[in-house]
Amino acid sequence: MTTDVILETDGLTKEFRGFVAVKDVALRVRRGSVHALIGPNGAGKTTCFNLLTHFLTPTRGRIRYNGRDITGSRPADIARLGLVRSFQISAVFAHLTVLENVRIALQRKRGRSFDFWHSDRRLDDLNPRALQLIDAVGLSAFAGATAVELPYGRKRALEIATTLALDPEMMLLDEPTAGMGHEDVDRIAALIKKVAAERTVLMVEHNLSVVEHLSDTITVLARGEVLAEGDYASVSRNPDVIQAYMGSGHV
Repeated sequence: MTTDVILETDGLTKEFRGFVAVKDVALRVRRGSVHALIGPNGAGKTTCFNLLTHFLTPTRGRIRYNGRDITGSRPADIARLGLVRSFQISAVFAHLTVLENVRIALQRKRGRSFDFWHSDRRLDDLNPRALQLIDAVGLSAFAGATAVELPYGRKRALEIATTLALDPEMMLLDEPTAGMGHEDVDRIAALIKKVAAERTVLMVEHNLSVVEHLSDTITVLARGEVLAEGDYASVSRNPDVIQAYMGSGHV
């Protein structure tokens, strides 16, 4: 694994009418790593994610991706640079098939978002790559199923497939195992490990077992500030981290 930094922030801050949700966060994500952002409820994790991809605009601070200052860039432009996020709530087209969902993501990648108005033959050109992605996330048996028919864990796998269709260099995953049973958690954790072999992953994750087994580095947020950073062994023994988690579960 190389040690160069792919994503970094300096003084990243977000205020909402006097309430400071994220305060002076300095984040350094190593290229090729799995980096987890954790913390108790209200710690500012998802707000931080929204700042990194500019679904929210920072009050102050800078964000650099691959050495390029992306502060103030539009979310679509950030995605085109290879920094792509998924969402806490599964974001797929419920009444389209698995294949159609992935095909739409491939259309976005080539800048032809409205190809669905064109002939089936033109869209069918995307099928081989779409089916490869569907197979990669373990959904080959569901390619013709509509997304609404899928169990929750399979929907999250589909969302990861549509994210992969954009060919990201770095993926931001917002609570990828939220609301899942044990079997689905294990399946999605294995999928994250698989896709992380070829790219950088930054994830917000509440399941500390997943964090422990997948993460190279963990940043702990509390009240919008960085409380601790390191590997799982070090942060789980940190007295400040243990104190922050009291009342919301133990590390």
